[in-house]
Amino acid sequence: MIQELVADVIIIGGGLGGTSAALAAAKAGMKVVVTEETDWIGGQLTSQAVPPDEHRWIESFGCTASYREFRNRVRDYYKRNYPLNEQALNDPELNPGNAWVSRVAHEPKVALQVLEDMLAPYVNTRRIQVLLNTRPVHCETAGDQVASVTVEKTDGQTGYKLRGAYFLDATETGELLPLAGAEYVSGAEARSETNEPHALEQADPLDMQSITHVAAVEYIPDGNFTIPKPDSYDFWHEYKPSFSTYPILSWYANEAEDTSKLRRFTMFPNDQGIMSLWDYRRIVDPSLWRVPLSDGEVTLLNWPMNDYYLGPVIGVSEQERKRHLEAARQLTLSLVYWLQTEAPRLDGGYGYPGIRLRGDVLGTEDGLAKSPYIRESRRIRAQYTITEHDVSQELRGANGIKRYEDSVGVGSYYLDLHPTTVNQRAFFIPNYPYEIPLGSLIPVRMTNLLPACKNIGMTQIANGCYRLHPTEWNIGESAGLLAAYAVMHGIPPREVRASAAHLCDYQAMLERYGVQLHWPEGTLEM
Repeated sequence: MIQELVADVIIIGGGLGGTSAALAAAKAGMKVVVTEETDWIGGQLTSQAVPPDEHRWIESFGCTASYREFRNRVRDYYKRNYPLNEQALNDPELNPGNAWVSRVAHEPKVALQVLEDMLAPYVNTRRIQVLLNTRPVHCETAGDQVASVTVEKTDGQTGYKLRGAYFLDATETGELLPLAGAEYVSGAEARSETNEPHALEQADPLDMQSITHVAAVEYIPDGNFTIPKPDSYDFWHEYKPSFSTYPILSWYANEAEDTSKLRRFTMFPNDQGIMSLWDYRRIVDPSLWRVPLSDGEVTLLNWPMNDYYLGPVIGVSEQERKRHLEAARQLTLSLVYWLQTEAPRLDGGYGYPGIRLRGDVLGTEDGLAKSPYIRESRRIRAQYTITEHDVSQELRGANGIKRYEDSVGVGSYYLDLHPTTVNQRAFFIPNYPYEIPLGSLIPVRMTNLLPACKNIGMTQIANGCYRLHPTEWNIGESAGLLAAYAVMHGIPPREVRASAAHLCDYQAMLERYGVQLHWPEGTLEM
């Protein structure tokens, strides 16, 4: 049974960019339909279980007003609902998990609640309709336009034909691009094409960043929660990455600042100067509470040891895609089993059997996230392609931050490439804060299709920084407002960029909604 739904803006994918795009378009008066393949909106923050990776200015500037509202609502949620001690309750920069990778590490369920609350006025008045457990299966086009997208429930029982003025691809892997016949790239570009020092000599569309299937665990010192030995444990126990002399299941992994070197890690904070991973992505820290609620701390396993890079999940057959997804899942379960049974401890012993999988934290039974963390998507061929030259501190040199006349937002993060699926190359290149050019959101041909997450016009290397939470949110929000502006003025997005008057008006609209277009003068000295 196929039901037809019509809206101003159709958003395929309810991850972080899709959610912010829906919120922005609805605020601007648009009727929106947004689909999501899982039963949780929010993507990285929720179904993929990745706390926000952010830049050092995030508490003061460098993100959109709505993203700041999200962060503030997370903190407020804990202050209203958790028995925090006085110090935590009065901390304006509360970090609920006290993680060192994020200033606002928190439980995925809290992110989900906050996002649903932010959408609630528009969902309850049917300005936004959310279709969960729904994936795109077909796209009708007419010339350079998308006419409709057909989606179906993941159980295959119900389908919808979605019609609208504008279609936004906010899927984790750019699923709408091939369905619509849009021009796109995937994997690694050739140096001859991008002139990037870190690009490959030859392009390889299957050489993509690793994915990670995150797990949530807590530690009960006297407990024993050892899981059955995973089916692939023996393989992963012996597997050595090409860049390491140690098995992947070890305490040795790439040094972030110099990926040609290895660094030793360990489980818990210690007085030996060895970096601990337990508090890296910790999301529950009972020391902040005045009343004990749980047995122990909870952390998320998104570590170098469970980066999966033995094959891509984009551009391959469905059978191979499923094989790699299951292998990534097996790797994470193998990491859990290794931690429980064989991981060397600093006291000379082995294993932490008190590690317990916490599926309830992630809304699953097995303790793993609903979806793997996908770092890299198909990317549109755009009017402007962001490259390493736009962001790299070394390449920019004295020129500093690259500013665009058509900027639609800002962000900052290292050019962070996790080991890739063919060459297992990785790097962590120092960056300058960057802006998001409107040209990177405009496809070279399609007129009513827009990217709304990590599928904008950029190279694989630039994706290393533009894929992070605040930037994806900003991309989605700017895309949602771009679609709204195009509907209101009856012109395609490419005309917004081509016309100085429309570009000025659109950027003024962004600023009214709290989108920061440029970095303040002197940012690098702050």
